[in-house]
Amino acid sequence: MKVAFIVFDNLTMLDFVGFQDPITRLRTMGYLPDLEWRVCAQTPEVTDGTGLRLKVDEIHQPLEGYDLIFVPGGMGTRSLKDDEDFIGWIRSATPCRYKVSVCTGSLILGAAGFLEGKNATTHPAAYDLLAAYTPKVVRERIVDEGDLITGGGVSSSIDLGLYLCERFAGTEARQKIQKQMDYPYQAAFPVRH
Repeated sequence: MKVAFIVFDNLTMLDFVGFQDPITRLRTMGYLPDLEWRVCAQTPEVTDGTGLRLKVDEIHQPLEGYDLIFVPGGMGTRSLKDDEDFIGWIRSATPCRYKVSVCTGSLILGAAGFLEGKNATTHPAAYDLLAAYTPKVVRERIVDEGDLITGGGVSSSIDLGLYLCERFAGTEARQKIQKQMDYPYQAAFPVRH
């Protein structure tokens, strides 16, 4: 499985890391030894809303070769949802089996046309913005539509990552990854549609 972590300026870093940490443990802990990932952006480096910088692996490369794309949220999504070049790049992920977002990353998936006819969620403060892309805004922590999985606000990124660990490698894998992360909370179970 190949995963593209999409990043951009003014992302919320916990949105990214909260998902990235458990997912990459699928390989480092031996559950999916063939798992590959790349951090993808339109620039060689991005800066989050607090000034934290992140170097990028793939710069403005087409996304169709990935099995899963993940889009975090952050204030940068507010302008990127209207950026034709950025949204065109995200649309190159159309053939990808899974489109996943957390927080306002769902606005990017919506602007790319991936939410049409789908239930989705986002940060509670952005439900009205999400409604522009789907009338099926679900006020839940995780919403699983099969090939489209969306998570709520910032901290739900950890639950979303753990949920997909279970989906891809089973309950035991998720439990061991969760224990290794010292995450003592009951991971959220998604609303499936």
